[in-house]
Amino acid sequence: MNRSRSRAVRLAAALLLPSIALAPMLATPAHAIIVYDPTNYAQNVLQAARALQQINNQITSLQNQATMLINQARNLASLPYSSLQQLQQSVQRTQQLLSQAQGIAYNVQNIDQAFRTTYGNASMTASEQQLVSQARERWQNTVGGLQDAMRVQAGVVGNIDTNRAQMSALVGQSQGATGALQATQAGNQLLALQAQQLADLTAVVAANGRAQALADAERSAAAEQGREQRRRFLTPGSGYQPGNARMFQNSGN
Repeated sequence: MNRSRSRAVRLAAALLLPSIALAPMLATPAHAIIVYDPTNYAQNVLQAARALQQINNQITSLQNQATMLINQARNLASLPYSSLQQLQQSVQRTQQLLSQAQGIAYNVQNIDQAFRTTYGNASMTASEQQLVSQARERWQNTVGGLQDAMRVQAGVVGNIDTNRAQMSALVGQSQGATGALQATQAGNQLLALQAQQLADLTAVVAANGRAQALADAERSAAAEQGREQRRRFLTPGSGYQPGNARMFQNSGN
């Protein structure tokens, strides 16, 4: 009897357990049930990763654009140093020395006029005093030309210290240039310095050549004048005439 009752109790419990287990599920609304979908989750993660990658790409692009703008600004930045004034002053000093040339200046018309008169053929009608005066003028031109050449040489030597300082400064500016424009401007100023040095060298060559030309012209004119004076000396009736020379006065006078 007891055994049959025990079996009935276990059977009833077995029948009630599924109902008890299902009771919470039946009591929960359908929209509150969370369903996990692995495929959907993976797609969401992939989309989020792609969106993050796009954001990183945009950030990198903005950084590259900012770097490019900075580099362009550097390339367009002007050189904060200029040697133009110093170079122009050096050129002006040399030009001033050339413009102070004595006697025959660096002028084609003056040179032509001088070689038609002072350095031309000795005039057969000129007096001895005129010949001597022309010879002295030629000598003065030669001495003046030599002095002018030495003054130009001294001026060019004086420009060496200025050129050295400018060259050092420009090389430093070129090496420290932050962009293409600054490097180009520094290079252009170095070329300007080189042009100024060539101008000084040209001035020295011109001054030396002028002095040498004046000396050669003086010798040529002197030779021509010597021939004219020899002709006059050897011409009958106009050559040397002996005469009495009295060096001391008579004691009675």
